[in-house]
Amino acid sequence: MTTIKDSVHDHIEIGGVGRDLLDTQPVQRLRHVSQLGTVSLVYPSANHTRFEHSLGVYYLADRALDHLGIEGQQAERVRAAALLHDVGHGPYSHNVESLIYRHTGKYHDDVHDLLGDGEVARVLSEHGLNPDAVADLVAGDGELGQLVSGELDVDRMDYLARDAHHTGVPYGTIDHGRLVRELRFRDGELVLAEGNVQTAESLLVARALMTPTVYSHHVARIAKAMLRRASARLLEATETSPNRFRRMDDTDLIVALRSTEATAEIARRLSYRDLYKRAIWAEREAVPADILDASQETIREFERTIAAEANVDPASVILDVPDDPSMVESSSRVLVNGEVRRLGEQSTLVGALQTARRDQWRLGVYAPEKVRERVGDAAVRTLGLAIDGARISDTRRGIHATLDEFQ
Repeated sequence: MTTIKDSVHDHIEIGGVGRDLLDTQPVQRLRHVSQLGTVSLVYPSANHTRFEHSLGVYYLADRALDHLGIEGQQAERVRAAALLHDVGHGPYSHNVESLIYRHTGKYHDDVHDLLGDGEVARVLSEHGLNPDAVADLVAGDGELGQLVSGELDVDRMDYLARDAHHTGVPYGTIDHGRLVRELRFRDGELVLAEGNVQTAESLLVARALMTPTVYSHHVARIAKAMLRRASARLLEATETSPNRFRRMDDTDLIVALRSTEATAEIARRLSYRDLYKRAIWAEREAVPADILDASQETIREFERTIAAEANVDPASVILDVPDDPSMVESSSRVLVNGEVRRLGEQSTLVGALQTARRDQWRLGVYAPEKVRERVGDAAVRTLGLAIDGARISDTRRGIHATLDEFQ
């Protein structure tokens, strides 16, 4: 048994297959992949890693298995999946995941190829575990896969508490102890026991507050967009293969960007926080529908057109079109009067928070400070944005609901 001191869960005991997986290269690599990527440029203490988070997920999974009475090889498969659930992350975690997917067709939870051979496969086999079965759990398949990747998964419970702790932001604070204790399986679905509608809502509220404050903070979004742009150029300008890029850690990537002429300037800006600024920060109602659904190729063409219109270097314009806001926690299932219900059907709060998320959506156009005004003017004309007055709208219109709806 190995005992590790953790900043969130205190002491974490790891035995069996988890202990033997700890020192494998894919798990140790996670020490060099930041949990929150560019968020550390907003919150300097947010330097925790995917390794720490994976230990926390293992800990919560182990507690959940104990409360659910799941033992033996079934439990060991889940523990292995919990510790390995993030080995598929590329450098800077989610920041470049969309780029990796476009080139490889794999998201971070598609790890069959990473677990199927090498030292991880050897360790799993030595403990009588099928690597494909563990990879299936990482992807959220099957009944027990819901513990690792689902609406009520222990992954979410750990990262909300851990990210809040390391950023110093209180909004992600949740009662993960109660969440774990109240988990049940009902007809193959992972649910929260009777009397836990508010417990489920706490996950929803924590994520809803952490998203604009931490995960989608405008400075983190600008840096993320710059990192994505530089990474795309790296793949275009060098012989770096997508699969090699996928297995880099944060240091590997920043060194590669600094060493490549086409990406060195953005690497310098990211290293010293000399970031682009917002030329446009537009609400959803101001954005034409064809831009909301634009492909990556179309977005690049818009950027080139804006740059030409503003008479600036094409590298000076980044168009950032976020996906539609989602709230998967609203699909969490709770027992109410013996019946399994989706949280979205039971809680009035869900609809109000979904409206707030839509209100917080912003399209961004970013450029260096000295050309920001020209780029903003050109973007309004090129994109056909319905903007009156200020091009940067930070107004929080709040939740379009009345107190009566909560009574």
